[in-house]
Amino acid sequence: MPYEAPSKRPELLNPVVLAYAGDAVFELLVRQHLVAGERLKPQQLHRAATGIVSAKAQRRWLELWAPLLNEEEQDIVRRARNAKSGQPPRNADPHDYRLATALEGLVGYLYYQGRTERLRELMAAVFAALEADRQKETMHEH
Repeated sequence: MPYEAPSKRPELLNPVVLAYAGDAVFELLVRQHLVAGERLKPQQLHRAATGIVSAKAQRRWLELWAPLLNEEEQDIVRRARNAKSGQPPRNADPHDYRLATALEGLVGYLYYQGRTERLRELMAAVFAALEADRQKETMHEH
């Protein structure tokens, strides 16, 4: 549940505002997951988090989530993807950046709706994909 509610109902907020909050919520959820895991050196935590929260990675997570989303969630994603959110960072692909904004908009929306269980489900899919990647890497190393 949010510590402080937004000034408007979440469905009435600008999608870029939802993405602004969703960016922080997504990063917090990723950091909590990493801290709960085995990698506890700050440099390793930072490197791992950066790989999960980059625009390119967030595009992957949104594609992973796409078949799981209901109509309402798909609508939020569409609105956030199409919103004018300014210039993407120089190192980000514009398409990846739009999709990352869409993912962050959905995360912000679910957060402000108080739908933490839904956020947990979606993040579990991300963490399962990361674990599968890790297992593949381990298999290739041996």
